[in-house]
Amino acid sequence: MPKLFFLLSGENPTLPASEVKAILEAEGYSYANVEVLDQTLRLEAELDCVQAVQVRAAFTRVCALELFTSDATETEAAKAANQTDFTAVLKPGESFSVRVNRIKNYADDAINTMTLEGKLGKIIHQNTPGSKVNLKHPDKTFIGIITEGKLVFGLKLTEIQTKTFSERRPRKKPFFHPSAMPSKLARCMVNLAHGKAEALVLDPFCGTGSTLIEATYIGCRALGVDAQKRMILGCKKNLSYFNISPEGLVLADARQLPLTRVDCVVTDPPYGRSASTLKSTTKQLVVDVLASSLALLRLGQRICIASPKTLNISRLGKQLGYRYIESHFAYVHRTLTREIAVFEKEK
Repeated sequence: MPKLFFLLSGENPTLPASEVKAILEAEGYSYANVEVLDQTLRLEAELDCVQAVQVRAAFTRVCALELFTSDATETEAAKAANQTDFTAVLKPGESFSVRVNRIKNYADDAINTMTLEGKLGKIIHQNTPGSKVNLKHPDKTFIGIITEGKLVFGLKLTEIQTKTFSERRPRKKPFFHPSAMPSKLARCMVNLAHGKAEALVLDPFCGTGSTLIEATYIGCRALGVDAQKRMILGCKKNLSYFNISPEGLVLADARQLPLTRVDCVVTDPPYGRSASTLKSTTKQLVVDVLASSLALLRLGQRICIASPKTLNISRLGKQLGYRYIESHFAYVHRTLTREIAVFEKEK
């Protein structure tokens, strides 16, 4: 399988890499030889998986075909470039440019990115007869990432635009609530839960509809439940604003879901000053919704759920019989860090 690498967002240290792997798993792509570096994920997978990542990912910036990896020095980079067959990806008459990105945590490295771009560009030009350098509108762009003492270098396959997420941030929606989840995190959670085209995604605390919107945008069928009528009406307003028709919006208690089967569950139960916990403690509410969701899932299907880090939700899920997959932590403010936990039904 081809070697690929992904330039990841620095918004969270662990979510971006796990999101890419979850997308590949959800779409049925096998992958191997995974290496997770700071804001960079390297792995082997089929080339057409890049399209799935491009359509679905919230925390990926660039997908590229890896051509070589070297120590992050000009000497080693030049040596590796001279040993690489660039004619396999750059044909006579095609133009190209070279861009080298340095991950911010490695800004003190002695290597100069502009000098390195020029050096690598010269080597590529010399070893690809008929090629041309075009810095403004190249046919092909080669990208390098300096991270953790390495230079990962290859051909850029696609760049992922994330502007649309900011257009769907909570305060941009007609109905706003301060507990609303950011659109990027909602999309990522759908991916971690293995939501895919035509799958029925349930959010038992749908609130303003962030999860339902993001699930629909990657082809899922979305079903929302909330115990507060004003949240259901507000969610309906937001969905209508984005021209989304859900499978349903149900006014019901998430602890006693009036459903029989869904394909995955993605949710952020209420907690904190601005949210209602249905006259229950946050811990008991999380336990109850984990239990009620378990009955709706088939073997191997997933729930991705957020909760305060202090709850230790991984332990709670395992006690209920879920197989614990992973957790990620997202800082919200001084008194709240979210734990994003993923579980799978195994019995």
